[in-house]
Amino acid sequence: MRKVNNKSDRLFEESKKYMPGGVNSPVRAFYAVHRNPVFIDSAKGSKIYDVDGNEYLDYVCSWGPGILGHARVEVIEAVQKACEKGLTFGAPTENEYILAELVQGLMPSMEMLRLVNSGTEAVMSAIRAARGYTGRDKIIKFRGCYHGHSDGLLVKAGSGALTQSVPDSLGVPKDYTKNTLVAEYNDLQSVERLFEECDGEIAAIIAEPVAANMGVVLPKEGFLKGLRQIADKYGSLLIFDEVITGFRLAPGGAQEYFGVTPDITALGKIIGGGMPMAAYGGKREIMEMVAPLGGVYQAGTLSGNPVAAAAGIATLRILKEQPDIYAKIGEQTKKLADTAKKCMGDKVRVNQIESLMSIFFCEGEVVDYESAAASDTEQYAKYFNYMFEQGIYLAPSQFEAMFISFAHSDEDIERTCKAMERF
Repeated sequence: MRKVNNKSDRLFEESKKYMPGGVNSPVRAFYAVHRNPVFIDSAKGSKIYDVDGNEYLDYVCSWGPGILGHARVEVIEAVQKACEKGLTFGAPTENEYILAELVQGLMPSMEMLRLVNSGTEAVMSAIRAARGYTGRDKIIKFRGCYHGHSDGLLVKAGSGALTQSVPDSLGVPKDYTKNTLVAEYNDLQSVERLFEECDGEIAAIIAEPVAANMGVVLPKEGFLKGLRQIADKYGSLLIFDEVITGFRLAPGGAQEYFGVTPDITALGKIIGGGMPMAAYGGKREIMEMVAPLGGVYQAGTLSGNPVAAAAGIATLRILKEQPDIYAKIGEQTKKLADTAKKCMGDKVRVNQIESLMSIFFCEGEVVDYESAAASDTEQYAKYFNYMFEQGIYLAPSQFEAMFISFAHSDEDIERTCKAMERF
């Protein structure tokens, strides 16, 4: 029987005195599911354990990096070994080179890359490189796609996809977003119209190849190839934000999975194996614009941190050496998706691709922001809370992805399917 979360509740009340909302990232506050968050004490394999001693099957996996499961022995040992040598030097280390070589080998489009600390930093830097290379200021993003919290990307489209972008957060000056244009995901015509209106001004299109921040929304057939063609037509760059899809859909990410090559890629999550690490990279002539070779400035004291690099190296080596991992976690995720479709029927729409999935409580297919936003968030909250009481930890928001790891056993999947059926 699950224990009452007395200690978690106390910690949450204390944390609210020192941190906004008691948390260091908004979704952790559990506001969307109308309950207090649990505070995690430890994790192993497919399970996490809260400070009150409760065990949960974890389908958040730290929002993606836990593709191998928690506390994988090889990763922990690599981190411990790196820690013994020192935590940070602010100087080059061999681990940085080894990780960069691994990433480039798995994603050949990243002919040259720069290690950074977070997905937000990777995307922000990728856009700066694109602007520096093209000499243009405007970029196109898609409504509902999240690319981190940098000022220029926190925008919404207002009442229509092609209206003037306005800041989506207080504290962001309008001038910071005036060069960010917003199109509709899965709508190539909306992209083409923006290029027609701003011909010669658009540096790049940035897209999540699989949208995963409005729930999981798959690209329609030909959408990504269409973006590649439009970018080429107008002399702009194509940036793939693979912070979530990188090394999760396939060893070479979404670009390998869909056969579409971007000019620049932003990576995060799995590249750090559970430690803070990210990267951006692309064609050599673009990346040679980055300091110290070129005039696009970007720096970071902790970039390429040797401990985080060690975790990333261990994780990527396992994925490279055991490609059958992808087939296994894809099959497990499909079982969950098929069960949800079967037992919940017309009440839900299920989007799934490899080890990513979302259950939307809505009618009709979910193909863009508008159709995702039509979901019944209160019904999702009921679903979340039911599963939570069964010891199954899902994303505490309708608009986040469900992540499956290699550590999830057949028994874990069966237990989750039965809980779905009971709900």
